[in-house]
Amino acid sequence: MVVVTGLGLQSPHGEDPLAMLAALLRGDSAVAEVFAGQLPKPAAAATVAFDESRWFTKLQLPGVDRVSQLAVAAADRAFHDAGAPTGIDPERLGVYVGCGMGGAAAIETAYRVGTAGGRVPPLTIPAFMPNAPAAQVAMRLKAQGPVLTYSVACASSAVAIGEAMRAVQRGEVDLALAGGSEALIVPGVVAAWQAMQTLAAFAPGQAGRACRPFAADRAGFVLGEGAAFLVLESETRARARGARVWARLLGYGLGSDASHLTKPDAAGQARALRAALREAGLNPADVGYCNAHGTATKIGDVVETDALATVWGDALPGLQVSSTKALHGHLLGAAGALEAAITILALQQRQLPPNLHGGSVDAACALNLVQPGHSAAPALQAAISSSFAFGGTNTVLAFGRA
Repeated sequence: MVVVTGLGLQSPHGEDPLAMLAALLRGDSAVAEVFAGQLPKPAAAATVAFDESRWFTKLQLPGVDRVSQLAVAAADRAFHDAGAPTGIDPERLGVYVGCGMGGAAAIETAYRVGTAGGRVPPLTIPAFMPNAPAAQVAMRLKAQGPVLTYSVACASSAVAIGEAMRAVQRGEVDLALAGGSEALIVPGVVAAWQAMQTLAAFAPGQAGRACRPFAADRAGFVLGEGAAFLVLESETRARARGARVWARLLGYGLGSDASHLTKPDAAGQARALRAALREAGLNPADVGYCNAHGTATKIGDVVETDALATVWGDALPGLQVSSTKALHGHLLGAAGALEAAITILALQQRQLPPNLHGGSVDAACALNLVQPGHSAAPALQAAISSSFAFGGTNTVLAFGRA
């Protein structure tokens, strides 16, 4: 059995896990307008208040993009939350990181400076390479085991957690730092997402309510940034060292639609849901909560509803569902890790974050959505977190109470 013994965050709602959950339960939105006047149309995003000087010297910073800075801080916090275990063979300590875009700030600076005839920063390449966050975490923690990066769009960090779970199960590592980081709130990236027409529009002063998962009037998602890491180890090892256990990681479902680059597929998502339940030894009725992928796109929310209905069948009314992206934005490569952490906290506290900004729910999204003021789940024993990515990769993580 693989258990979670550490949580580390740098999220739009702060770095304290329980304080973040409390903010979500209150319905506090971290989404605000960004780059006012710099883009063709208004854009909203959720950003992280972060003091990089706590983690890096001025000499280090030129070669460390924000995406790696957030990763190092979150992984370090996770490691210390797990009790900063000693006596680990460095070759038995692994780092598994999901990252969708790498150092967006570094590459944007290089493009803007370079095309203007200026001097491109010499450390641009090591700063923006997608595996830089994993490498920086490994150097900080002196991890000499597997140090791997998974770039699978929105499923990146969920895949990283699942693959770390496999490594612990196979005995390849004694301890795994698994999670993800993303820091893509720069004008060029936001403009590119706007060009895809997937980002939500909003009225003046209404950026915080722009993302409305499963609502009849939903209009797309908002971007977010941040990092989240879990410490994974065997239950036997955790017990032997007296570690506090946040939750059990029971199952990992992974598959591909193999049908379209950007259009989701209910059958593919259903396969991943079934795979996670099968490995976890759970029936649909055993699962009380789903932290949905829930991007608030017209197609995506309906497809996810159909997938859940296919797998849960008559048990669907008993599954409470919410998408917390309404409050923290879509972290892309880090989304799976942050939402896994939220799912773990919901299990541990038996408090479910509500599905916010829904208003009138789309009739095609007939789910038991968690309503504000109805967060208590005293009987909750198992929960899932879903991540369904561009490219067709579908990932589901199943967790149980410690």
